[in-house]
Formats: sequence, structure tokens, C-alpha cells
Amino acid sequence: MSSDPSITGETSPNPAEATSADPASANNVAPKPEPSGSYTKMAMRNMVRKPKRSLLEFGLTSVGLLALLIGLSYLTR
Repeated sequence: MSSDPSITGETSPNPAEATSADPASANNVAPKPEPSGSYTKMAMRNMVRKPKRSLLEFGLTSVGLLALLIGLSYLTR
């Protein structure tokens, strides 16, 4: 009989082998890298760079939402 878990079909590791003095390795958690920038900052930067497109997309969103609300109110009256 072999002690290799891949051969014996054992799926759970030995808890005695998993313990360690380092808490980061015990939890198997890697430190998160610093984000390069938030989504809000990126969106604001794009709005400043392309104001025409931002206004167009805002207008289309507003018209679409208004059409949805009017359509739902018509259907549920």
C-alpha cells in the first residue's frame, strides 16, 4: 500500500501536516495587491476626456428608463 493520496484516493490532507507557525500560510491567503484606481475615478476621468459621449450615454439611459417606466405604468393600469 502506498502513502500517496493520489493513489489511495484520499482527498482530505492530514491536519497535522497543514499546521504551520505562519498564519498566512495556514489560511492559504495571499496578500491583495494595491488597486491601481477605483472604478469611480476611472469613470470620472473618462467623462472629462469624452464629454460628448458621456452626455449621449446619459441621455440614452434616461430615455430608456423613462420609456420603461411609462411602458410598465401603461401595462399595469
